[in-house]
Amino acid sequence: MRRSLILSLIPLVLLAGCSKPAPRVVLYSAQDQEFAEKVLAEFTKRTGLPVAPKYDTEATKSVSLTIELATEAKRPRCDVHWNNEIIGTIQLARQGVYEPYSSPAAESYPAWAKPADHTWTAFAERARVIVVNPQQVPEAKWPRSILDLTDPKWKGKVALAKPLFGTTATQAAALFSVLGPDAAKEFYRGLKANDVQIVAGNHQVAEGVARGQYAVGLTDTDDALGEIEAGRPLALIFPDRDDNPKQPKLGVLYIPNTLAVIKGCPNPVGAKQLVDYLLGPEFEAMLAEGPSHQLPLNPHTKAKLPPSIATRDQVKVMQVDWNTAADRWEESQRFLAEEFGK
Repeated sequence: MRRSLILSLIPLVLLAGCSKPAPRVVLYSAQDQEFAEKVLAEFTKRTGLPVAPKYDTEATKSVSLTIELATEAKRPRCDVHWNNEIIGTIQLARQGVYEPYSSPAAESYPAWAKPADHTWTAFAERARVIVVNPQQVPEAKWPRSILDLTDPKWKGKVALAKPLFGTTATQAAALFSVLGPDAAKEFYRGLKANDVQIVAGNHQVAEGVARGQYAVGLTDTDDALGEIEAGRPLALIFPDRDDNPKQPKLGVLYIPNTLAVIKGCPNPVGAKQLVDYLLGPEFEAMLAEGPSHQLPLNPHTKAKLPPSIATRDQVKVMQVDWNTAADRWEESQRFLAEEFGK
């Protein structure tokens, strides 16, 4: 009797051991964890589909995940890539890492935000800005262009995130593309000659200027607004927002996030669900009105932005062909490594 009972239980044990794990979506995200967690929790609440996120670090923002995705391409573990800088996205698309997906949620997005092969979609963006400590620098003396930061009066007073990573590297490639390599190199050599202070990341730039360690810095809008909303002394400047006779090709640089489905991913159905949700106007509004205050690209997104934010229709925008900027990436990285990598 006891033996027959044990034998009857064996199939149940085997079935339990072979049961498939609950479905989930694996997300590799270069977006800051504190900004992403709330919206991912809301997605799970609505769909019942858990998200397993893997985040990048501030110091190597976006770069390490890009390398990891390329390495895993033959046996992908990730379903969705949420990148916060577009050039790495273009590079991965060129390597065949992404699965083409034309999300219905992206139908009304601008044409430039959707490549012809549908391998990624650009959404919520940030701007590269100058930040100033108003307790150290009176408004009449604030820099208005990134070129102003090479002026000797700012010697040793300007902070810059290490330009080999994240949006700081993206800005360099954009300048190599828009201004041409010679003019871009002249700008960065001018910063170096002016004893620019290299720090770990854009957050450290904003924080250091707000604390008075530096008078001026180059950073992103989300990092700057975090300090401003914490009540710290920081002013935000959208550089080159008007015509610059010294360099007419300059303008405000806006850098979008991107979303892509990984080719051969474990959960393609769930991946598309997550992409559709993140591209929706409700989510862009959450990002715009949340701590990161990222600017929507979906024309149907309705959001209240901080008064210090300047949108694309309020300024002169730097006209970047992101594919050309991606072509300039290797050249800009070699140069920056020589100048700032030591």
